[in-house]
Amino acid sequence: MGRVTERRKVIRIRDGAVSARPDTLVAEEPLEIRLNGKPLAITMRTPGDDFALAAGFLVSEGVLAEQSDLQNIVYCAGATVDGSNTYNVVDVRTAPGVVIPDITLERNVYTTSSCGLCGKASLDAVRTTARWPITDTPPVRLDPTLLASLPDRLRAAQRVFDRTGGLHAAALFTEDGELLDIREDVGRHNAVDKLVGRALQNGDLPLSRAVLLVSGRASFELAQKAVMAGIPVLAAVSAPSSLAVDLAAETGLTLVGFLRGSSMNVYAGEDRIALRTAAARG
Repeated sequence: MGRVTERRKVIRIRDGAVSARPDTLVAEEPLEIRLNGKPLAITMRTPGDDFALAAGFLVSEGVLAEQSDLQNIVYCAGATVDGSNTYNVVDVRTAPGVVIPDITLERNVYTTSSCGLCGKASLDAVRTTARWPITDTPPVRLDPTLLASLPDRLRAAQRVFDRTGGLHAAALFTEDGELLDIREDVGRHNAVDKLVGRALQNGDLPLSRAVLLVSGRASFELAQKAVMAGIPVLAAVSAPSSLAVDLAAETGLTLVGFLRGSSMNVYAGEDRIALRTAAARG
C-alpha cells in the first residue's frame, strides 16, 4: 500500500542553527471495521495489515476464535462520496453459524491510537469471556535473562521506527526467545491485534506457548487481548495498570512490567519465571 510513512516539511533548530528539511513521519489514518456489513468500530491506525488488524480486534471481542470462523475480509468500494476506495473501510464476514455476541452489534465503538478501546459501559462489559483458558501444559518456563534480552530483539526488528521514531511495536516470541512475528502501529493495541489476527488467519490460535512483548505500558485492554488469544505471558517495557494486574491474577496470565536491561517486575504468574535461577545468579 505504501502508506506507512509520509514526508512533511519541518523547521530544524540545532544549536541555534535553523534549517528547513523534509522529515519522515508515521502515517495515521482511520480504519472503519464493519461486521457482516454493519459498522462496528473505527480505529486510528498505521495503514498496513488491515485485514489482520480487523481479525485480531474481533478475536479480542469474542467474535472470532478459529480460522474457520472467518469467511473473508474485503475493502469496501465506494467508501467516499465520489465512490472511490480509500482503503480505510473493511468488512469482515463471518462463516455461517458463527454466533455474534450482542455487545458487538449494540454499540458504535471509537478507538484511538492512545487509549485503545473506549466507550465501554462498565468493567463487566470489558471482561469478555475467553474461548481458551490459559492452559500451557507443561507450563511455559522462562529464564529472566532470556526475558531481559527480548526488548533489544524487538527494537532491532522495528524497521519503520528507525525512520520515524513514532511507532509502538508488539512481538511474539517462543519460550526459547525465537522471534515469531512483529507488527508496528501508532497504537500498541493495534499492533497486538495485527499479531493476533495473523495468527487467526494462519490457524495458530490459541498461542499457548507464546510470549507477547509490547513496547510501552501494559493496559487492561492489552492483558485482555493476550488472554483472548490464549497467550500465557505478557511483558512490557513500561508499567502495567492496576486493572491489568487484576485481570492477570484472575486468569493465570504472567504479567511482567518495567522490562529494561536486566531488571523487571513480575506482577502476576510468577510461577512461569525461573526465580530461583535469577536468585542464584544474584
